[in-house]
Amino acid sequence: MWYLLLLPIALVVLLAVDLYRRNARALEVAQQYSGPPALPLIGNGLWFVNKTTVDFVNLIQKLTDDYGDVVRFWMGPQFTIYTGNPKWIEAILTNRNLTNKSDEYGFLSNWLGDGLLLSKRHKWHARRKIITPAFHFKILDQFVEVFDRNAAELVDVLGKFAANGQAFDVFPYILLYTLDVICETAMGTSVDAMRNSDSEYVKAVKEAASISITRMYDVYMRTPLFYLTPGYQKLRKAIKMLHAYTDNVIVSRRKQLEASSNEKAEVASEEHEYGGKKKEAFLDLLLKTSIEGRPLTNLEIREEVDTFMFEGHDTTTSGVSFTLYNLAKYPAIQQKVHDEIIAVLGTDPHKPVTMATLNELTYLEMVIKETLRLFPSVPIIGRKCVEEVTIEGKTVPAGTNIIIGIYYMGRDANYYDNPLEFIPERFEGEKSVEKFNPYKYVPFSAGQRNCIGQKFALNEVKSVISKLLRHYEFVMPADQNHEPPVLSSELILKPHHGIPLQIKPRAPLTH
Repeated sequence: MWYLLLLPIALVVLLAVDLYRRNARALEVAQQYSGPPALPLIGNGLWFVNKTTVDFVNLIQKLTDDYGDVVRFWMGPQFTIYTGNPKWIEAILTNRNLTNKSDEYGFLSNWLGDGLLLSKRHKWHARRKIITPAFHFKILDQFVEVFDRNAAELVDVLGKFAANGQAFDVFPYILLYTLDVICETAMGTSVDAMRNSDSEYVKAVKEAASISITRMYDVYMRTPLFYLTPGYQKLRKAIKMLHAYTDNVIVSRRKQLEASSNEKAEVASEEHEYGGKKKEAFLDLLLKTSIEGRPLTNLEIREEVDTFMFEGHDTTTSGVSFTLYNLAKYPAIQQKVHDEIIAVLGTDPHKPVTMATLNELTYLEMVIKETLRLFPSVPIIGRKCVEEVTIEGKTVPAGTNIIIGIYYMGRDANYYDNPLEFIPERFEGEKSVEKFNPYKYVPFSAGQRNCIGQKFALNEVKSVISKLLRHYEFVMPADQNHEPPVLSSELILKPHHGIPLQIKPRAPLTH
């Protein structure tokens, strides 16, 4: 019976030969890079066994501490390069052979399909071209009212904490605010998340995001065995619910647009449920768009709407929450921001913001940008090398996964003086970090695949912060030891234990 052992042995040998053949070039050029020793076949895969997204932050930091800002390692047989070097980042983000997202993003495909975040090369270019007009400043201007109205609702929701002085985690409340904003701006619908946080839609968004992102970092969940787990059934149920919701909105809105065949019907269809003329949601713009002479299908529209939904709520939640944390941690900076807000908007805390007034809040914008340096909403981004390229004299073979460490570069003393200090003035005037070396500060990525919604996001953060600070002062709880928050490096940077803060109502101001 000994010969029965030959079959599994032969299969293992064939697998090893195939892996070697496919990775021969990577094995050849790997010697050009510094990095940790790896085992045959599994590479450095043991690093990721039983690791959490908190561990991942420390893991990458240790790699950079030990091997510098360009490091190679192996995720199983997958050759991977990590970099936090601005010259490398510029070369990567501006190279047409490096526009595809890395393999990890594929774990979002069940939900987002082939939308702008995940689509590749030619398809991505076509989608980007037709979606760009949706983020024109004239379109963005109409969303400011949505930001302001929902921010006023958030002020009301948080009022109970101002009344009792109780410390609370701001993160989940900001998340509900951003969900309300993104649903209205993306689809023109209201899920009333701030008042109905237990709704099926809100729970489905959280479930789908959590499971999809966890798969990126969990070795076991990255394999086909995931489809045998309860997690897969939960993900499938959540995505089914989200797709059904978006599909229903698309079908309903398409019928409304088709019914608007004359001017009278058009005017009637433009009445907004909140009164006045209805603002066009992202969905409306897509319904009126064509690609190569044909209208987008319902599936194509759903992919882009779901992508906008996914990218537009968690990232903004992170940016707002960490900005509030920094304002509470540095009271003098918070006071300076408040003074600017009053100078621009006046003493009436209920006065709506406009695009013009948001543009005048220059110091607040500097505070937000400094927050994104230390706490970038997307801590790492990934690219896949389509064809072999050379960067700074080193070969990057086709098929290489590349990790860009936005978070780590922002804290690197090689690129910033006193990198752990919070200094908003880094972004002031002609000496601004952004102008001096734009590729060492890329919280919204850069190059062709930069974040299409970065102006949308920045205006939303400025709007809600300006509204909150006119009503409340944010304070670090007295029992906190002022240690920085424990960070979780998911696709989005999150505070692992939340961000507990206290708020105090501001006394009414007079002219």
